[in-house]
Formats: sequence, structure tokens, C-alpha cells
Amino acid sequence: MNQYIKGFTAVIFGLVLLSSCAKKLTETERVKLPKKKATELVNILDSISHIKPKYFYTKITTHVEDTNRNVNFKTSVRMTADSAMNALITYASIPIVNAMITTDSVIITNKREKCYIRQSLDYIKENFAIDFNFSNLEELILGMPLDFDSTQKYFMVHDPYNYIISSHKKRDFKKLDRSDKEDVLIKYYLTDSLMGLKGMYIESPSDTASIKVDYLVRENVDGYDVPREVFIQIISARNNMRINMSYEKIEVDIPKEMILVIPDTYEQCK
Repeated sequence: MNQYIKGFTAVIFGLVLLSSCAKKLTETERVKLPKKKATELVNILDSISHIKPKYFYTKITTHVEDTNRNVNFKTSVRMTADSAMNALITYASIPIVNAMITTDSVIITNKREKCYIRQSLDYIKENFAIDFNFSNLEELILGMPLDFDSTQKYFMVHDPYNYIISSHKKRDFKKLDRSDKEDVLIKYYLTDSLMGLKGMYIESPSDTASIKVDYLVRENVDGYDVPREVFIQIISARNNMRINMSYEKIEVDIPKEMILVIPDTYEQCK
């Protein structure tokens, strides 16, 4: 499969993180938020991290731009929680890629090249520069806190205009930038109303990669706070990628059939 198809296929399943494309207010126009304790914010994140639908379906209009390309495509995403994710990618209304991700594998069929890929989840890291597991992909698409663990200690980032909880202290971010540790550093940005997740910043020093995610617009669908408009920026040693995603026709807790068939005539993608 050529690099064009590989690039945006990995993006769909790796989805993720934050650099606001909305108009920024100047400091004099911004209003300081009421002060909150770190424990309160951590408890809110903990609550958010447990709320997800059993089934999720949406159509996503995606614009991807990096140092080499500028492309638009649509994706139909079907998910069964903690189990599997199916994505059908279309370009100019023509299906070109069908992919199935489970807790331990990635299977992709390329209709244009008439070939297929069958690999472990390492495929995502190899093509996307970030080591995601299946749960991470779910969290990113559903707008949930990535890798949140209530047994871990978290730290408040003191910012009068944002509610931010970090996996590491500020000085640890600076130290890990210069180390070879395998830690992943995450900052969670809560909405001003403290009702949901506004964005995340993820940095993997060992992969020399970072992701910023901005959930620009969220919507309540049958009791679930899900993304509607998302902006993602992925910066790695190889590339600087910007992704705009618009969710359409969102359905929750309605089972959807997931099908991926590899025709006998398909060979493994080069």
C-alpha cells in the first residue's frame, strides 16, 4: 500500500490532539476561572473516564495536511467498546480502504491496490510515531481522557484561564525531554464548566513525538458527551501533520454490523 493510503489510514485510528484553530482571546479579554482544588479536577476526570457507550457510530469528514500532502476524505466508523473498531474510508464517494482494529491486530484492505495488510497493533506506531493500544484509540475518538488511571498521582498545572491536570510535574516534563525514559506525558484540559474534556497534550520522549488535540465542539447524544468538531496536530521527527475532523450522524448504543472481507485475489501490500 502506498504511503498516501498508509498515512491517513493510520491517522484515522490513531486520532488525536490539540492546537486551537479558534480565534484566541488576548489576555486582557480573558476571564479568570474560579479556583479549584486538584482533587476536585482529578475526580471529575475519573468520572469522565468511565462514561462511554457500548456501541458508537459516526461519519467523519476529515481534512489532513502535512509537509507533503493536502487531502480530504470521509470515514464511517463503527465501534464496539473494548472489542473492535471498523472504518470504511471513501474518497470522492468511492470506498478505497476498509480497516478493522481489534485489541491485538490491524487488518486493512486497499481496494485501489487490491492488496491487504494484516499486522499487530505495532503497525500504528510504525506509521504514526505513537505507541497506541486499542483503548487509547477508543478514548481519542470518543473524546475521553487518554490512559487515565485513578490509582496514579496527578498534578494541577496552575493556569488562571484553564483547568489543567498533568501526569507529571512541570520540572519532570523538562527532565524527560532530555532523557531516554519510556514515560508518556499527558496534560488534560477540562472545559470551563467542568462538564467535559476540552483537549489533551501528549508527549512521548522516546518516540520524539507529540500530539495536541482540541475538541472544539462537543455535543450531548443520548446522555453521552461526544466530539463534534476536532482539531489534531501530530509532530514527529518525520512529519508535522494537522487534522480537522467533523463528526456527522452520531449514533450511540445501537449495534452495527462490522464486516471486512479479504478477496482471494488480493495479495499482501508492499
